[in-house]
Amino acid sequence: MTKTLEFLFDFGSPNAYLAHQVLPGVAARTGAKLVYTPVLLGGLFKATGNQAPMVAFAGVPKKLAYEGLETRRFIARHGLAPYKMNPHFPVNTLMLMRGATAAEAAGILPAYVEAGFAAMWEKGAKMDDAEVFRAEMVAAGLPIDELIAASQTPQIKQKLLERTEAAAARGAFGSPTFFVEGEMWFGKERLREIEDYLTA
Repeated sequence: MTKTLEFLFDFGSPNAYLAHQVLPGVAARTGAKLVYTPVLLGGLFKATGNQAPMVAFAGVPKKLAYEGLETRRFIARHGLAPYKMNPHFPVNTLMLMRGATAAEAAGILPAYVEAGFAAMWEKGAKMDDAEVFRAEMVAAGLPIDELIAASQTPQIKQKLLERTEAAAARGAFGSPTFFVEGEMWFGKERLREIEDYLTA
């Protein structure tokens, strides 16, 4: 029986980008079905009292330095040379995530995800700027005007809100979060454990 590996993501998380690059390999090796679920990271933080590491550990510089070391190790291990820190970080991702929800409804989420992550964490684009956002998605060949229009509808706004609230209710507090058969893991560093679980 094929197991489903669900990935709760927000483009604003660099660790979500890094996990996204590794997930196809995990799925290929385990036969798992990948499902991407857009959630709003800011909404998850608000619902759970969580904070971004750069805020939560601002007074613990050695902790932040170690997090940076782990990121560099992960990038080296998986050969993720295109990655670079977005100079505009943190980026407000409401527009991006509503667009992702609209893209999912339109059946083009995979292409949107690739374009969004590349713009944020390879090109360093300021994706909370409406003109930059549109230009990046046009360059990726996406029907962005239709997606923008859809993302402003009450249905899409409500869908993203409900997804985020449901994620918090399931125990999620940030991104990247993963679920397999009701079991939750958090963080890109857990992908090895997830792969072990999938192949057990």
